[in-house]
Amino acid sequence: MEAPTGSRRTPAPEERQRDAERSRRHLLTAALEVFAAKGYAGARVQDIADRAGVNKRLINYYFGGKEGLYTALRSEWLRREAEFATPDLSISDLTTRYLHEVLTNPQAIRLVLWHGLADEDVAPPEPAEDLSDLYRRQELGELAADLDPASFMLAMMSMVMAPITLPHIVRQLFGVEPDSPEFEARYAEQLRRIVGMLGERR
Repeated sequence: MEAPTGSRRTPAPEERQRDAERSRRHLLTAALEVFAAKGYAGARVQDIADRAGVNKRLINYYFGGKEGLYTALRSEWLRREAEFATPDLSISDLTTRYLHEVLTNPQAIRLVLWHGLADEDVAPPEPAEDLSDLYRRQELGELAADLDPASFMLAMMSMVMAPITLPHIVRQLFGVEPDSPEFEARYAEQLRRIVGMLGERR
């Protein structure tokens, strides 16, 4: 006996899996946009769900809520960071890799900036920065022995994030947009020189 016209077919397991992965990806993309625009405290799960085009209950289903979604975004960043920030790179190359990532994917950095602007213990907490790679480089002589790794990292992060935090200053000083190829090429070359000099042994 034929199924009545218009009856719904039960999705196959692989179809359900694809739908689940698509929904998760849409939610992560939407969450990055909303968190980057409004910060963790200002973001509403309904706004994220609307932007993703899914029911907001899926945020709880896939991520356990707003905090879980934010944590998943951080995990995505750490995964991507592990791909482009490999330990075999020199400090100069590492700095320009981070610069390229910041300029091409500024939303991820805006999450860090929102957390800094709040300057308080808000959920979910940011993980502590790991200085072990800089200590390793210092032992190998790549970083000057009289430099404080914590201060070096703060300076490096500040230089890399400056085009996102001070785009108007970039326009005034360089006469181009911060996300333009001209700016990245010029600034990356200067960062190589600056970081290289900071890393010289004295």
